Amino acid sequence: MRTVILSGIKMELGEQDTSLVAKAAAALSFEPTDIQNVEIIRKSVDARRNRPPHFVYVVKIIFSGTMAVPGVTPQGIHVSEPGADEQMIPKLSHVPKPKFPVVVIGTGPAGLFAAYVLALRGIHPILLERGEPVEERIKDVEDFWREGILKSQSNVFFGEGGAGTFSDGKLTSRSKNPYTYWVKKILIEAGAPPDILVDAKPHVGTDRLRKVIVNLRKRLMEMGCQIAFNHQVSDFLINDGELSAIVLQGGEAIKTHHVILAIGQNADDTYRKLYECGVKMEAKPFAMGLRVEHSQEFINALQYGPWSRHPQLPPAEYFVKATLPDVNRSVYTFCMCPGGNVIACSASEGLLVTNGMSPYDRSGEFANSAIVVNVRVNDFSSGRSPLDGLAFRQIWERKAFVAGGEHYRVPAQRMTDFLSGRKSSVLGNTSVLPGTTAADLQKVLPEFVIHALQYGMKAFNKKMFGFITENAYLSGVETRTSSPVRICRDSDGQSANIRGIYPCGEGAGYAGGIISSALDGMKAAQTLSNHLI
Repeated sequence: MRTVILSGIKMELGEQDTSLVAKAAAALSFEPTDIQNVEIIRKSVDARRNRPPHFVYVVKIIFSGTMAVPGVTPQGIHVSEPGADEQMIPKLSHVPKPKFPVVVIGTGPAGLFAAYVLALRGIHPILLERGEPVEERIKDVEDFWREGILKSQSNVFFGEGGAGTFSDGKLTSRSKNPYTYWVKKILIEAGAPPDILVDAKPHVGTDRLRKVIVNLRKRLMEMGCQIAFNHQVSDFLINDGELSAIVLQGGEAIKTHHVILAIGQNADDTYRKLYECGVKMEAKPFAMGLRVEHSQEFINALQYGPWSRHPQLPPAEYFVKATLPDVNRSVYTFCMCPGGNVIACSASEGLLVTNGMSPYDRSGEFANSAIVVNVRVNDFSSGRSPLDGLAFRQIWERKAFVAGGEHYRVPAQRMTDFLSGRKSSVLGNTSVLPGTTAADLQKVLPEFVIHALQYGMKAFNKKMFGFITENAYLSGVETRTSSPVRICRDSDGQSANIRGIYPCGEGAGYAGGIISSALDGMKAAQTLSNHLI
């Protein structure tokens, strides 16, 4: 028996996966009976314009015989040997337990997967989460959207699962890390849909992700981890450049020499405390802008053309970017949510942020995406403090709160009005939770962002003709694309100047999204574990 990978098998609309054996055999000039097994590795939609959409597969086949196979078939299908490291499982031998407990701060993807790896290596960490477990957190977020009641420690940003709990649950990552497969397998064991292993753009959806997080919690507790909710870390005790303890809100101290810092990018108070404690940090670039919303049916028609109603096609997605020499900026879409909602977010009174959220089936009426502009460090920092970016984004979040009516409704505007510089008098239907207030969004953004967005949307319209329409709405502000702060770490994974602190994930400035954060949490746990040997 021999195994090869075939990349680029095309399946037309109407064809079924059962045709893959025949397609693979034809590509290699085999008989179908020569192929013993076909495993789908990846499936994507090719929806380039002016041609019928079709599916493109990467498959692994096992076949009998010793027939030679070409590098590229006449149909343009690439044939290769399986990669040895495409689906690696981490080596997780037990290590000696330290004298004091290992603490993981934060239960987002980085914290959860750091704890998972530690537990598999025989270390049973304490997970500290400032917010509520998912069950209570959902109620608090629904109260926020329904009545404008904000709980500072239990909201869209804070609580079990981190900010990703209320998102589309995307599992895409630029990283080619071979442990990505293992992360997805763990998520599937916790209840994520199995198709995340093969979809080119996998997602879990906020509805299923909430259940996955609860199951991960139960699994970690079975593995011996302690999880404490409503436990916010308020201080770090450091002696001679080494962590000696952490202090909880209320005064309780926990002696520890090993902390995995997975705080997420929204914990401004923790950033400030770390800075006071002398932990080395630096300002980093990020991006900001607005959310745009069209009807999903409209986006389907733009992307799929006359085939948009075909039952095999998923709700259409898009990613558009433009480099703008006239304003020396780049503009791009970010975190596109098919069939989802634009949601209001906040962790502090008087601040308002937007984000996107979709269920697994992406069955909602609207499609939304962030449109953001790159923000350089010199746009917001004088060099006096690495935390200048936190203050900068709060300026615009406060303006958005005021523009929305000061009750966490989202300021919104027709796209055409934003481009023309006039306030929208009447707004149509949107998906926005909790609702919108007609506003002039040029008043909630820096001038350089406004100009770049105006140029960028016109550039997008050339690539996706019809993108600019009377029926598209903008809302904002979108400021939390990534952290404006990086917690510096050495090659050994620890803080650059404080031993015992292992910064990781999105809040440390080394990841963005569920998968990359989980992988960075794994890395921190492996590094910490290896230091105990």
